[in-house]
Amino acid sequence: MTEAYPHLSVMELGPGEPAPVGAGWVAVAGLAAGGADLDTFLAWDSAQVQSDYGQRARPDVVASFGLHRYAWPACLLFTMPWFLLRRVPRFPVEHVSFQRTLGRMAVRVGEFACLPGDPAATLPGARVVPDEDALRAEVRAAVAEHMEPVLGGFGPRMRRRGRALWGMATDEIVEGLWYVAQLLGEERRAMAELERLLPGATRPYVGTAAFRELTGPSGNALTTRDRASCCFFYTVDPEDTCANCPRNCDAVRIEKLTAAAAC
Repeated sequence: MTEAYPHLSVMELGPGEPAPVGAGWVAVAGLAAGGADLDTFLAWDSAQVQSDYGQRARPDVVASFGLHRYAWPACLLFTMPWFLLRRVPRFPVEHVSFQRTLGRMAVRVGEFACLPGDPAATLPGARVVPDEDALRAEVRAAVAEHMEPVLGGFGPRMRRRGRALWGMATDEIVEGLWYVAQLLGEERRAMAELERLLPGATRPYVGTAAFRELTGPSGNALTTRDRASCCFFYTVDPEDTCANCPRNCDAVRIEKLTAAAAC
């Protein structure tokens, strides 16, 4: 993971090794519980908005920011091994801890799915599935197993339920892998893989990978996607939304994507 994306390091805990505590670490099961651990986690997001923008964000907006900042790297725990190694680990929330300021995660490795012929198929915890379709189903199931309790913890703070929450999870799956694949020079392969992973009607996920192309001012192709959710950043700074913000019309998307490409 760290080789592919140096801003996130993942530590595998050995048998019987305790999960890290203190120094900014939080057990993800604590976030899912929706109590004091989540209060502390979201206080960081609230303070960050106050520091960077000189204003207080609404509590539901703060919770949306907090979920994004956890779910984006968390989804990579599943999508990156699938994309690079064709292996899909299972990480229930009880097996993951997170240190947000250092970009670190600690995981307890157990079961994982792989394809026939994978050298790892003989390792403890390996479960061989017949083909690529089955492996994609494993990705969807593994992410859902992890994210369902997390969404349950954050949801009441965000004042969202059901489809709206799973729309956010869908966006994190797509946009995390899409971004890292660009760093690896494999954007097009990742887009194709994500379209097969999320073709639509794959509940609880919402919609498809939803990529599409726009035409830039020089006739160049600009890739965008139609997000299934909104993070509400526009309530803090309406002029600095991301290019793919669902509030942006295509003209604004083209302007923002063109400016980003020129940097």
